[in-house]
Parts: sequence; structure tokens; C-alpha cells
Amino acid sequence: MSRCRWTWRAAVLGAVLVFLFLVARFWHPVYGFTSFLQLDSSKDSTKIAAFRTMPVYVYRDTGGYDGLYYAQIAYHPSLAAAELRPAVDGLAYRGRRILAPLLAWLLALGRPVWIVHAYSLLNVAAWLLLAFWLWQLLSVGDARGWTAWAGVLFSAGALSSVRLALTDLVALTLLAGALLAEERGRSRAALGALAAAGLARETSLAGISGLWKRPWLSGRNVARTLIAVAPLALWMGYIHWRIERGEFGAGKLSWPVTGLVEKWIESVASVRTESDWLLAWTTLLATLGLTVQAAFFLMHPRLQDRWWRVGAAYTVVLLCLGTPVWEGFPGAATRVLLPLTLAFNVLVDRTRAPAWWLLAGNLTVAAGLLTMRDVPKDRMELAAVRGHGRACVATLGEGWYGRERDARHAWVWSRGPATITLEAWPKAAQVPRLEFAARSLVPRTVVLSQAGRELWRGTVGTELTSRQSVPIPLKDGRGTIEFTTNVPAVREGPNPDARQLAFSLHDPRLVVPSP
Repeated sequence: MSRCRWTWRAAVLGAVLVFLFLVARFWHPVYGFTSFLQLDSSKDSTKIAAFRTMPVYVYRDTGGYDGLYYAQIAYHPSLAAAELRPAVDGLAYRGRRILAPLLAWLLALGRPVWIVHAYSLLNVAAWLLLAFWLWQLLSVGDARGWTAWAGVLFSAGALSSVRLALTDLVALTLLAGALLAEERGRSRAALGALAAAGLARETSLAGISGLWKRPWLSGRNVARTLIAVAPLALWMGYIHWRIERGEFGAGKLSWPVTGLVEKWIESVASVRTESDWLLAWTTLLATLGLTVQAAFFLMHPRLQDRWWRVGAAYTVVLLCLGTPVWEGFPGAATRVLLPLTLAFNVLVDRTRAPAWWLLAGNLTVAAGLLTMRDVPKDRMELAAVRGHGRACVATLGEGWYGRERDARHAWVWSRGPATITLEAWPKAAQVPRLEFAARSLVPRTVVLSQAGRELWRGTVGTELTSRQSVPIPLKDGRGTIEFTTNVPAVREGPNPDARQLAFSLHDPRLVVPSP
């Protein structure tokens, strides 16, 4: 094999490592990757029982998103559990995309403690499998092939599906597998993979055009279409029997082109009005990229080519998408149209179209990378630990200014009496230890107590104390402790907005003792 080809294989490996690095940044020692689910405080009161008995990350301010619904469905893939109705917004609508939740349940062997983590990482596994199949489809061996490969995997649609734990990337991976199998003459496997993709996302079935053979209007093509559609049709019938008719997505469509025109108007306007200029510009680039992809299929008809037929089918989908799918930064359209992005990159690479098509059509990558930029950080989280089959998180309550840190140390300042709440899993009596050093701007006595019972008392001055280790009894996995002091807070400086500081805890951490 030539040295050049090995170079591009190394580039593929490098891109995979970059992706894994972006994902790894979201890991939390207690919550794992459950921040991908986007469970926010507004949904905290309606979540299923399993989410109450195990650690799942809850956003304080950010709005929730669809991944939290699919993750809860994964605990009851039959959709029969009564607790799903209040927990899942539009159960009949979400429930039809059953494949990803069912896969999570199967991979976790039905064990509740594993299901949420299996679902959180399902898109990561799908991304890696897609990377392998796409590498075979494109035969990556030069800059063009690598660009097309990376254009799909780092697109806004692919990375937002990973970041928000959605079903789109699972569906795209199965669609890519179906088309790869068809190219290799494995028609039954191709049809099965496409039918499975329809159970992950119903729009995947538009890819059936890639499995048709001449003559187009034939009994064989009709039969293959019916076989591909049958599992979803049967499942929707089950949903209608088990739950209700519900909404099946008609509101997501509009008159041709109107939704795209609205998106262009909104994207151009947001460049001038949106305070986050990077968000606005990457959304504009993503809209331009999708438009270029559609234009390529409209301008280069190749009816004999299965990839052109797939791209043309999703070009029709693009032209008919309604405002709810386009709105936002960058919008759900980047995910819905992932098959268009896949077909575009394969066809542009294979036909050796001018490089500017390839570059312009992959402008969604900027929005994709931006999706993975911000890792959720709870400034009120004091410490977290997992070990010996247990986990515990300490959260700042009243009286604190929030967590601060530099390259080596972390600390929190109080303004006077202050509380900390500890939550542990499993929900049973536990006694984790809180370790910390303390200091103050003036000498004082600091007392740590719980429900009126003193747990620790120390003299704190301008120099850090030695490390303290205080056992905190928890009942049913929860407990609240209070720090008090005998000296009022003092101003940290002469400025009018200077904070009132009492004492600080430095490098706090939790220790879970062995059973």
C-alpha cells in the first residue's frame, strides 16, 4: 500500500481521536455521560422512578430536549408503563422511534442501572460504526475522500445527535449500512437494515429509493418498499392500540420551499441581531451548506446512480420541511437531512466533482463543532465521587458565592452561615467523608453541624488549615450540613462592589468509604 494511503488512514485515526476527546470532555465521575440527555429542572418533577433512584445530570437553567424522553422510554420499550405518560412529551410521537431505546435496553440486558448509560453512549457507538462503514464506502485515500468522510461525521446533524442523545445518527448509520450492503449484493441485509432505520427515524424510509432497481415501476420494487415500511407500520399500529393516535409529524412539513426561505431570512437577520455571533454565523453557514447539497442534486441528475436517487429523495424532503424543523441554531433540519449529507459526500467524491462543491456542501461542520463546545459545569457543585459501588455529590446551598478555581486548586467563599447538600446513591444510609482545608481574612471559629449536632469545630485564620476529614451521616441517601462562624464577614477590598467574605473551603473533596 502506498505511503500516501497510509497517511490518510492516519488522518482518519486522528479525526476519530479528536471525536473521542470531544466526547470525553462531557464525562462526570458520578453522572457519567447523562448530561447528553439534556434533562432540565422543569422536567425533574415528572421523570420516571429510575431517574430518581440513580444519578442523572439535571441542568439548572438550560431547557430540556428530546433525548431525555427517549432515554426514559428505554426503561419501558413496550410503552406500557403508566409513568411514561407524564414523563414523555407526546408519548405516541416519541414512541414510534423505538429502535434506539430498545437497543439501549438490550445492550444493558434490561438492568436499570445500565440502561441510562447505554442510551447516553448509543450515538457514540453509532458514530464509530458509521466512521468504519463510510471509510469503506469512500475508500479514503486522498484529501478529497478524507474531506467527504469528515464532512459527514463532523456535520452539525451528526454531532448534535451525539450531543443531545437523539435517534438521528443511529438511523443514518443503519441507512449507510443498508446502502453498503446493497452495493455488495447483500439485498436481504440491506432491506433489513433499512427497515430497522425506519424504526429509529421514520424519514429514513425515503432511502428506499437507493434499493430500487430497474425497471422502476415493478412489482419487485413495490414489494421491497412494502417490506421496508412494514415494521414501522406495524409498530405504529401497536402504538395506536396501546396509547392513542397522537401526532405523527404532519406539522413538520409545509408548502415547498417556504420553510427554506424562512430559514434563510431568519439566518441572515440573526447575523445582525444575535448576541452570540459565532452561533449566528455557523447557523448561516449550515443553511448555506444544506442548500448547496440540494442544489448539487438538482443540477446533476443521475437517475441510474443509487446515491443520486437517495440524495434527490431527501432534496424533496428539504424543500418540504416546515418552520418547526428549520427554526433554532442551527435547527433540527441538519439532523433530519443527514441522509442528504451522506449521499452528497459519497456522490461528490465518486464523481470527482469540483472541490468547491465538496467544501461548500460541508459548511455545516462549523455548527457541528460548535455543538460540542460547551461542557455543562454546575458552579454550585462542590465535589463528586464514585467508588465501591457508591456515588455522592455535594452541592452548595445558601450562603456561598460559587466555586472558583485556578490551574491547581479550587475553593469556595462563604458570606456567613452557609449550607451544603449531599446526595448519595444508592438511596440508603451512608457516611461519606468531606475533606477540606479552610482559611479566612480574619481569625475566627468555624463550626460544621447537621440538624443541630456539631460534627466539626476549628479555628481558621489567614493561613490554610491542615486537611480536615469530617464524616457526614446521610439518611436515605440525602443530608444537609451547615457551616457557621462567630465573627461577621469582612469586605475583601475597598471597592464599592467588594464581596463580604467570611471563610473559604479549599480543594474540597468527598471520600466514599469501602463497605
